[in-house]
Amino acid sequence: MRISSRAQRIEPFYVMEVAKAASQMARDFAHTDRPMVFLNIGEPDFTAPPLVQEAAARAIRDGVTQYTQATGLDSLRERISGWYAQRFGVQVPARRIIVTAGASAALQLACLALIESGDEILMPDPSYPCNRHFVSAAEGQAVLVPTIAAERYQLSAAKVEEAWGSKTRGVLLASPSNPTGTSIHPDELRRIHGFVSGKGGITLLDEIYLGLSYEDTFGHTGLGIDDNVISINSFSKYFNMTGWRLGWMVVPEALVPVVERLAQNLFICPSAVAQHAAIACFEAESIAEYERRRAEFKARRDWFIPQLNAMGLNVPVMPDGAFYAWADCSQACAKLGIASSWEFAFEVMQSAHVAVTPGRDFGTVESANFIRFSTANSMAQLQESAARLAAMLR
Repeated sequence: MRISSRAQRIEPFYVMEVAKAASQMARDFAHTDRPMVFLNIGEPDFTAPPLVQEAAARAIRDGVTQYTQATGLDSLRERISGWYAQRFGVQVPARRIIVTAGASAALQLACLALIESGDEILMPDPSYPCNRHFVSAAEGQAVLVPTIAAERYQLSAAKVEEAWGSKTRGVLLASPSNPTGTSIHPDELRRIHGFVSGKGGITLLDEIYLGLSYEDTFGHTGLGIDDNVISINSFSKYFNMTGWRLGWMVVPEALVPVVERLAQNLFICPSAVAQHAAIACFEAESIAEYERRRAEFKARRDWFIPQLNAMGLNVPVMPDGAFYAWADCSQACAKLGIASSWEFAFEVMQSAHVAVTPGRDFGTVESANFIRFSTANSMAQLQESAARLAAMLR
């Protein structure tokens, strides 16, 4: 059977490959006194709050499970619009909001709508690997631009200008970012978008962790810049609905019918049950619970990252959002006689029974020296993990 060159260009998602290995080890350790602790997958340990679960059950009970329009329920689009106004003070008309089958579908739709074969899209190194594969699947080319800790592992307007070439179509940024948990300063984002717009390019902004921002300086949507920023968001992270596969995108009005046409053909519509449930995310009771959980995520960050620094797993930039720690393990690798973060991750799983993610997925420049911890687990699990890691490294 002949496999398309497009499919062959897509590398494995090593996060999931490592997760499979961790699951196998977990079965081996299940009956020991140290079962596996999972700090590798970026999935909240919280589930959808009560009102959301009740809304889903009600939709199923009442048979409200038919197709919706491809752009999503009008009532849900209105509630998302209201959230932008209330949370960020930004007016985003519901007609510019398209509900999607997760942020992944939104990114695919955006890339298919805007990228031609051979177009180049600038992205920071490190960054979330699937984002560059969405570009590749649309016959484009992701160009990874190296970043450093002093830049918060984010692109600057100067670097975008330097990397811009004749084939460059635009930028795909993430704020807060996976794997670093760092955001772009609003002023710098405005400068980047100004330069990109001046070149007739596109600014794609992955904001799926935006609700999980912990510092006032960074907790702002790029939609406040102008109507040409294309924002991708999700119900998975802040709203704790990972497996429900529901997200949204905000696009310029001229792009709405284009994306709608693609969505009709590729997805028909997002899950009707998930959409009816998500309306309840914006009730006052649900928002209060989400904010309580956000404070818990921040408390975990504030406790866990100093622990990593103390044991030589240095986190060069304190994340201002999401639930990740991007830690330099080169010192630990040298101590253990290990060549890279890939081997270190497996050693940690085998010796400390803690599952972590090596940097291999996220870039090429320093990825062999870094591992990603997810702090989306409970404080008790983080404390247990820190104790095991410290003992291993001693």
